[in-house]
Amino acid sequence: MKISQFYSINKLVRAGQQLVASVDTISFDLFDTLLIRRIHDPDMIKPAVTRYISNRAASLGICKSWPYILKLRNNFEKEQRQETGQHFPDFEARYPDYMGRVVKEIFNDAADHEILLQEITDYELSLENAVLVPRAGLVDWLRELKKQGKRILIVSDIYLPASHLERLVEHAGFLDQVDAVISSADSFLAKASGHAFPLLKERFGLNYEHWLHIGDNPISDGLRPMEHGIKALVLRDGREKLRKSLLKRYCNYSLGQHFYRGRALQQIMLPLEAENLPQDPLYVKGFNVFAPLFAGFIQGVAEYCLRSNIKRLFFFSREGWLFEQIWKEVVPRIYAGAKIPKVSYLYVSRMALAPTSCAYAGLDREHADIVFLPAGNRDFRDVCRVFGLQAAPFAPLLARHALTEETVLSPAHEGFIPGNRIRFNEMLEEEEDFQVEVRRQTLAANQALQLYLEEQGFFDYPDVALVDIGWLGTIQRFLHRAIAHRSDAPRCHGLLFGASRGIAYPETPSNEVKGIVFDRDRFDLAASAMLYNLDLFEEICRAPHPTLQAYKLQNRGYELIFRLDDDAAGQAEQRHSEYFRPLQEGIFAGARQYSTAATLLGYSFAELKSWLNYLLVTRLAFPKTSEIEEIRQQQHLDDFHGQHQSKKLAGPKRLWDSSGLALRWRPFLRTELFFRQIRERLKF
Repeated sequence: MKISQFYSINKLVRAGQQLVASVDTISFDLFDTLLIRRIHDPDMIKPAVTRYISNRAASLGICKSWPYILKLRNNFEKEQRQETGQHFPDFEARYPDYMGRVVKEIFNDAADHEILLQEITDYELSLENAVLVPRAGLVDWLRELKKQGKRILIVSDIYLPASHLERLVEHAGFLDQVDAVISSADSFLAKASGHAFPLLKERFGLNYEHWLHIGDNPISDGLRPMEHGIKALVLRDGREKLRKSLLKRYCNYSLGQHFYRGRALQQIMLPLEAENLPQDPLYVKGFNVFAPLFAGFIQGVAEYCLRSNIKRLFFFSREGWLFEQIWKEVVPRIYAGAKIPKVSYLYVSRMALAPTSCAYAGLDREHADIVFLPAGNRDFRDVCRVFGLQAAPFAPLLARHALTEETVLSPAHEGFIPGNRIRFNEMLEEEEDFQVEVRRQTLAANQALQLYLEEQGFFDYPDVALVDIGWLGTIQRFLHRAIAHRSDAPRCHGLLFGASRGIAYPETPSNEVKGIVFDRDRFDLAASAMLYNLDLFEEICRAPHPTLQAYKLQNRGYELIFRLDDDAAGQAEQRHSEYFRPLQEGIFAGARQYSTAATLLGYSFAELKSWLNYLLVTRLAFPKTSEIEEIRQQQHLDDFHGQHQSKKLAGPKRLWDSSGLALRWRPFLRTELFFRQIRERLKF
């Protein structure tokens, strides 16, 4: 008996179209026919579900490891298959039966078993939906057949009952085109033995001669229906087999080399079938490059919080807005069932927090030095601009030390005399009147900040995590200094995408920062590639709202003052944000896929780190010229940076500042700059 097998969907559909005139019923296999999985092995769902059960048990005070629960699940399923095999020709199992036993065994009297089973079922089906993709060619044909008045059945050999399969088909978007969904889990009669077909014939009053069945298994979907006189077409999709074999190979390689764990994860992330549409090049970069980097960072943040038992997390600055969106996509799925921190977004900025940091502690030399890190800042007027001070009241104090508002205090500018900077530092350290005036002018901003933080619940927990892009930790430095006088000030755990640490951070047990993807205090040459273009990350992550300028005390309340964006710089920033919109859309879409892949694979951030480092090196240190031209800096607004022109000559040209001509015709430019980066890193 020859089985009609086809190695492409188009050929199968053409053959089927020649047969449909003589049939009134078409039955389809579901998995690997109408729906394909992103994963190569359906059992990859099981460890993720048992991790969820383990987390739920832990939340109720029950300590059961996920490998133990997985073993329990497999044993109960195996026992049911053996039992049904004694009474039915097929060794089938039914999910609610054996999972009900698992719930009873794990939770005993700790919770309502029916409710828990429903929660676990919902979670497992949500994972199935996340990895299932409709096969566009066959689903489109199914819709045509339904329009022609054909009866459409879906028949599957699986442990999930038909009610569960209907939820999967509904999520796939074509349940309304199907007359019935049939599962072997309900009758214990499967296609594999052929007993499912007489059952369907009797149930729906079918005629074998007017029946066409389509599936992917030569035995279950080919030979068995043909033995009953049913026409059968079998799909043997070579490209789909190749895709699964690649993923299987990456998973096998990952057992010995962590690098391939990231490669396997990104293979699962890839769009399939009708998802694989032409996209803007920036969308593709966001999906393939920046989504894994940022989602991996957020996974590392979540791991740190869970490990340190931190229950409150705040996302910082304009970059934190995007990180919060990624957290919502990634963390609830990867750590489903666990007690994850409560999160919210704080409106903060260096410019808004700098004045608040002086209200109780005053302005010391260390923080005044921060003003002169940017080459555009020159004199005392820049100090006043950064710390929100009015310069006029300080004139007598400056004169007492032979200084004026315009005295050059930065060595980056013409007219700088070291003695002037020494006298300025002496004024900061010796003049109490100076500090009194600083505190007076900044107190209202600090009070407004405290009202805002109290409203956000900032002081409700002993420990808080503060998530920011990086790089020096200046925002957290100012914030902690502004609230350090309070007895209920929490311990601040700064978690940065990258900690470049250009200046020393004043770390204490109550205030620390840690770079998750890169930290200059930990030698990681590959991750240091992000130093090639730090501004790029800020521009990519920029929130849609303007920069916060100040906290203002207002009628016993507070007001957030944002920068007006009606000037040339603000309008340029808006154009920049619109330009990068496709890239951010790609990041959000990629983060959703990352959450699914990371949940299934169960890899930790540390296990994915080598892959993230690879992305940093290839995309920042050795990018294609076209990649640089697509995403190089467009508009970077920095209110902290003054408007003065520095006397310093431009330093060595950076890769991302190079012209297109140099990028194309200097073949060793990237290698030369990479070795320079290595030399710089080895100095630390």
